[in-house]
Amino acid sequence: MSGEMPVEISRELLTEIYRHAREDFPAECCGWLVAKKGSPSVTRVRRCHNAVTPGEHPAAPDRNAETAYVIAGVELFELSRALDGDEPPRVIYHSHPNGRAYFSATDRRVATDPWGSGPMYPVAQLVIGIDEQRVVEAKLFAWDDATSGFVEVAEFAGMEI
Repeated sequence: MSGEMPVEISRELLTEIYRHAREDFPAECCGWLVAKKGSPSVTRVRRCHNAVTPGEHPAAPDRNAETAYVIAGVELFELSRALDGDEPPRVIYHSHPNGRAYFSATDRRVATDPWGSGPMYPVAQLVIGIDEQRVVEAKLFAWDDATSGFVEVAEFAGMEI
């Protein structure tokens, strides 16, 4: 990938993220995971508020909170500032309430630097597929310099939540 060390996500933290997805369902949940600088193991979940406003999504104005997410305001500022801290964000996560964990064209546009020079933030992207009954799956995507895009690097089993 882009020289970043691999990310390790424990089942305990996945469960916490899955609970967040269930609580926000049918809207998409969003947030990020942090790790101590230099460590591949994420240590904490930072939940965010999905601030998407119908008609105002930066890449898909026709979407609402059930089909898109936006980290905005103070939370986005906090994410940006934390990148240089002792516990930087390593993964941004969001859910897809259609039960599928894929990195959509909209997800790619939002996660990529608009000037085309790489990812918007130096983090991986985790997508959680959830439906009415359960978390179906989750997939982790990381920036790949060779393809100048995000590629799937890990898959996680879902659970009844």
